Amino acid sequence: MIKVLGRKQRITNDDWLDAVKRIEELVPRKELDELVKKTVASIKKMARSKKAAYGWSGGKDSIVLSDICNKAGIKDCMFAHTNLEYPAFLKWCLDNKPERCEVINTGQDIFWLAKHPDMVFPHKEKLARWYSIVQHRALTQYFFQHQLDIILVGRRKADGNFVGKDNILKKKSGECIFAPLADWPHEMILAYIHYHKLALPPLYEWENGYRCGTHPWPSRMYMDTLEQGYREVYAIDPSIVKEAAEHIDSARHFLKEVSGA
Repeated sequence: MIKVLGRKQRITNDDWLDAVKRIEELVPRKELDELVKKTVASIKKMARSKKAAYGWSGGKDSIVLSDICNKAGIKDCMFAHTNLEYPAFLKWCLDNKPERCEVINTGQDIFWLAKHPDMVFPHKEKLARWYSIVQHRALTQYFFQHQLDIILVGRRKADGNFVGKDNILKKKSGECIFAPLADWPHEMILAYIHYHKLALPPLYEWENGYRCGTHPWPSRMYMDTLEQGYREVYAIDPSIVKEAAEHIDSARHFLKEVSGA
């Protein structure tokens, strides 16, 4: 394998797109198949005699995880979303989710966002809070409701994610999270999608789609200003910002600037 992509935070969207175009040059099918075989074996070993499921987000990593979990015999999964998703992305997820996928709506909507304007395109700690109140909370809820022994996630070290010792994170609450793709480089994820002809959601065709990944629209990453955030979201789907403008001052001000009013 030829590595051309480093830490996600340092990769431009053009870098991602270039790697997608060159993926057969970067990753031979044989090398990918060997890694898949090893990963399936590790999942089977970890989940043996355990009640297991996995988290699915509709993003590229979870799409690969889903296919590999299926090979390892794990079918149950969960998908968390808010009422602040890009409509086209949410529709794709609901239409393409795995067969035995439970959908959990964590409930954040435009009225909630209006009461928490600091959560619109936040930085650092506030951005991390989005993951806490949506994905992490839903994952925990699903874990205990279904009395699981272990839940698998698509977190990878190349994205800067913490995955615990030996890629296993054990919480004091009893929650056990396993990241079988933790050591997979970006190129292997792209190669798996390419060679196995897996469908991706429309977000990867949008501006900075690979760089920003899956997210509710107010948690769009790498936004230096509110204006930049609204501009990028508006380019994807103007109706999102128009609805936000009915409840949030910053969105209303952006629309006035756009219209010249």
